[in-house]
Amino acid sequence: MNEHFYALIMAGGGGTRLWPLSRREHPKQMLTLVGERSLFQLAVDRLRSFLPPEHILVVTGAEQVSPLAEQVPELPAENFIVEPMGRNTAPCIGLAALHLQRRDPQAVMAVVTADHYIRRVEAFCDALQAARAVAEQGYLVTLGIEPDYPATGYGYIRRGEPLGDFSGFTAFRVAQFAEKPNAETAVRFLADGDYAWNSGMFIWQVERIMEEFARWMPDFSATLAALGDVLGTPDYASLLARLWPTVVKKSIDYGIMEKAERVAVLPVDLGWSDVGAWPAVSELHTPDAQGNVLQGDVLTLDTTASMVFSSAGRLIATIGLHDLIILDSADVTLITTRDQAERVREIVETLHHQNRDDLL
Repeated sequence: MNEHFYALIMAGGGGTRLWPLSRREHPKQMLTLVGERSLFQLAVDRLRSFLPPEHILVVTGAEQVSPLAEQVPELPAENFIVEPMGRNTAPCIGLAALHLQRRDPQAVMAVVTADHYIRRVEAFCDALQAARAVAEQGYLVTLGIEPDYPATGYGYIRRGEPLGDFSGFTAFRVAQFAEKPNAETAVRFLADGDYAWNSGMFIWQVERIMEEFARWMPDFSATLAALGDVLGTPDYASLLARLWPTVVKKSIDYGIMEKAERVAVLPVDLGWSDVGAWPAVSELHTPDAQGNVLQGDVLTLDTTASMVFSSAGRLIATIGLHDLIILDSADVTLITTRDQAERVREIVETLHHQNRDDLL
């Protein structure tokens, strides 16, 4: 049934929002934040439930191939596709689609991420299979997360007319992609009932997405064509290294999805989190009786509603704290209130300006 079904895991990026545990050489997707498996390993595990390892591709930077491959030795080495540098999601997806089209011109391609968390794995697998059926009708399909609060940190998708039932899921034509809203607009979106969060997960026929690149991103499509001419030859790596820096950075949403005509959304409830900041990590855990989430060697007295992670082998002892996040790595200790945790990026930017790259 899944002979022509493949998945692409986008595994690039540095995950600065989870600094100091996430670093350039050990980014967010490599972290073990829940249970015993890293976010990347969990992403592969989900797909392995219905796809063979040969049908799971990974796009990442050259410096991350080796550590990622060590985490999932079951994936073939040739399934790791190297980007010389990150150019946002549209080029990342296009490069993978080029490789996949050469391997299987009839392929249907599911694009997922390496650094999200999904509680309802069976529902996720069922949703991808349903989305595949929609994609086989020529649609570019995206999974829309059913919202449960008026989030301002996600883009939204407004659904239009229904396209039918697919294995228990209803697909809708996409009426509009909306930017991250302000608080008032987010409340309106939630009350409207026709909006879903944009998950950044997509399903389409590889032939169809290549047609859309040719139509909406012709310069990039020409780059892909040039790479395709030498794919599988000794000239490929040098041409990729020469051409890739000239590729315009563009997201798949801006580059393709907001312009294409046959675009569908499948609203889903997956227990999904983009694990976008430390408070989101805390929400993945069941707190103790005092509302704390603790990991590693931690001792607390009169401490409530806090998250304390010790990953450096040191004891962290707290007294009389409330609503704090404390993260201890080998060379950095971060202490913040929960409501200020999103500002970790500012610390990373400051360190960058100070040329303290050893801490990044």
